[in-house]
Amino acid sequence: MTPDRTPDGTETAVRGAGRPSPTVLPVGEHGLLIELARAEDAEALHAELLRRAADGRLPAVREIVPAARTVFLDGLADPGALAVELPGWHLPPPAAGDRAAVEIPVHYDGPDLADVAALWGVSADEVVRRHSATAFRVAFCGFAPGFGYLTGLPEHLHVPRRENPRTRVPVGSVGLAGPYTGVYPRSSPGGWQLIGRTEAVLWDPRREPAALLAPGTPVRFVPQDAPVPAPRTTACEESAR
Repeated sequence: MTPDRTPDGTETAVRGAGRPSPTVLPVGEHGLLIELARAEDAEALHAELLRRAADGRLPAVREIVPAARTVFLDGLADPGALAVELPGWHLPPPAAGDRAAVEIPVHYDGPDLADVAALWGVSADEVVRRHSATAFRVAFCGFAPGFGYLTGLPEHLHVPRRENPRTRVPVGSVGLAGPYTGVYPRSSPGGWQLIGRTEAVLWDPRREPAALLAPGTPVRFVPQDAPVPAPRTTACEESAR
C-alpha cells in the first residue's frame, strides 16, 4: 500500500504486527484519519489508543472516534509526529481489562430468533445460550444516538441482514447483522435479524453520559425468564418482511 503524506510532508504507513498496512491521512491542521483493512484492526487500534491515553503515553487529543474500518483523532498539537510514531506500535487484540461489563437484560423472543437458529444450525434455546455467553465489546457507535456496534460473536455465527428490511423496528430490539450485535435505541426502519428485546434505555439526554454504551465498553446480555408480549405489527410492516 502506498504511504500517504502526513501534515508535515512525511510519508508513512501505520502497521500492526501481522496485520495489513493501513494508512494515515491528514484531516485539517490537527487531525488524523487512520484507515485500516479490517474491522478488527480498527478495534485493536482504538483499544491501544485508549490504553495509551489512560497511562499518559498518548499526546493530548480532543477526540478519538472509531468507525467500522477507521479511527479519527482530532485536536492533536502535532499530528505529523504521531503519524511517524504509529508504525512502530504493537497492537494486541482488544480486551475488557478492568472495566466492568454493562449488563443488558434481554427477553429472547424476537421475530427472527427461529431464522437465526436455522442459520446457525442449532435450536432457538442454543442461540440464547451462545449469545448470552458471549463477551461483547462496543466497536464503534453510529446510525442513531446510543446505537453501538458490538463485536464478539465468532465468524461462523455471523448472519446476513434481512432481504426485506422492516419499516419499523421497535425500540429496544436486539438484532444481529454481519459480525455485529446491536440494540435499537429508538423505533426506526431496520434490516437486522431481531432475536430479542430489552427495556434498557440506550440513550437518555437527561442522563450523564446520555449514551449507555460507548466505544470500548464491554457488554453482556442477560436472559430474562419472564416473556414480554410482542408488539403488534401493521399490515404494511408485515408486507415489508
